[in-house]
Amino acid sequence: MTIKMHISRSLVAFFLLNAGAGFVFAGGFKSNIITTSQLTVTIPEDRFLKITNFTQQGGTDRGVVSVTLSGDAGGSANVLTATRIDFSTGINSQNFPEIGNPVIVAGPAEVNVPPVAGATLLISYKKERNAGGFKSNP
Repeated sequence: MTIKMHISRSLVAFFLLNAGAGFVFAGGFKSNIITTSQLTVTIPEDRFLKITNFTQQGGTDRGVVSVTLSGDAGGSANVLTATRIDFSTGINSQNFPEIGNPVIVAGPAEVNVPPVAGATLLISYKKERNAGGFKSNP
């Protein structure tokens, strides 16, 4: 077995193991696959969260990203709904593809993505340092 082939097999095994866990890193971005348990991301005061992709395959209810602000701002809201990627069946079969928009959430906050029955959700996000450009104001 050549070294090149050994490295190729090792990389394939690595990516398969990571994909099976439902968690992948790429250039600072993290991607999670949500099927049965809720994803919770805590954002400290000096950070913000940039969500670039939130898609859904299957299920009848729409997946949502819920944000709970802490501190003086307080409160909770759904800030993003999942983009459907499976319009080949059901009542949505004739609809045009949807367009997803990025969302930025400033800390301190907690972001929750609950599972949807019968659906697979995929979310990609990145935590970055807040240099004072984004703030949660009451």
